Amino acid sequence: MEKLVNVGIVGLGAVGERLLHQFVKHPKTIVAAICDTNTSRLNELQAKLDNVNIYTNYNELISDPSINLVYVAVPPKFHHRVVMEAAKAGKHILCEKPLANSLAEAEEMAGAVENANIVNAINFPLPYSNAVQTFKAKWEAGEIGKLKRVELKMHFPQWPRAWQQNPWIAGREQGGFIREITPHYIQVMEDLFGEITYEQSFIDYPDNPEQCETGVIAKLKLQDGIPVIIDGLSGIGRKEEISFKLYGDKGTLALKNWGQLEGETNEQSAFPIEAIENNEHQDLISEIIKAMENKQSRLVSFKDGYNVQKVLEQILQHV
Repeated sequence: MEKLVNVGIVGLGAVGERLLHQFVKHPKTIVAAICDTNTSRLNELQAKLDNVNIYTNYNELISDPSINLVYVAVPPKFHHRVVMEAAKAGKHILCEKPLANSLAEAEEMAGAVENANIVNAINFPLPYSNAVQTFKAKWEAGEIGKLKRVELKMHFPQWPRAWQQNPWIAGREQGGFIREITPHYIQVMEDLFGEITYEQSFIDYPDNPEQCETGVIAKLKLQDGIPVIIDGLSGIGRKEEISFKLYGDKGTLALKNWGQLEGETNEQSAFPIEAIENNEHQDLISEIIKAMENKQSRLVSFKDGYNVQKVLEQILQHV
């Protein structure tokens, strides 16, 4: 019988539980341990899982000799301490995004997993979606011609959104939509175009110094000087819209609300594009398993996460 991967999950919020269910369904992984400081949450999930160990201290989960892979799903300010302990223990690691809560932390974490020679990945789901793979294929095929501008729009009627009401995601220290949403698209841009250079950013904050941003306008540029414009706003009277759009001299190509593709040309107004189904197993968990089996894999590594963090911190710090 093929050996299964025992997964330990640290952090059981909305995102952590979402991936927990994916690990449960995957034929090559078992959720063997879960950890959270919320004991009622632990007990609730323990009742739904078979033979799972529960912990309130992440060090005890990491010390569990049966655990092969640690999924770090705690809020960003705690990523560094959990990852550093897991790397020290030689565990393979999947971490939520953004990688860290500062560039210095991200650099240390990327160095730690490299020195430990362990599989490391960040939970960026977009690279594995059929929509993004189709988006990338159409761009590389030159369907919109010469690129003139890249635009990321993030508009929200409220932040945090209804399903993610918790203190940290509304706070300035580690929350806000710049930290939560922008890294996904920085990663996609760097995959498509290579290194991104920061130019300037303007961030609107409420009077309360504890609360996260309400708006952002930022300008970056690609290696060939093509501008990247980021437009973020919350608390507005419209439905949520997240749009990543390429403007070319022959047309435009947009990824809207994570999975909807849309094109436009001089001759044809905005039209939907059907994502091409990919029959190959390219989901995140399968790619992590490949890497653990020393097979060629496609992961967003901590090194990639450091590069994303660099741009993110420049936007936040205006430098």
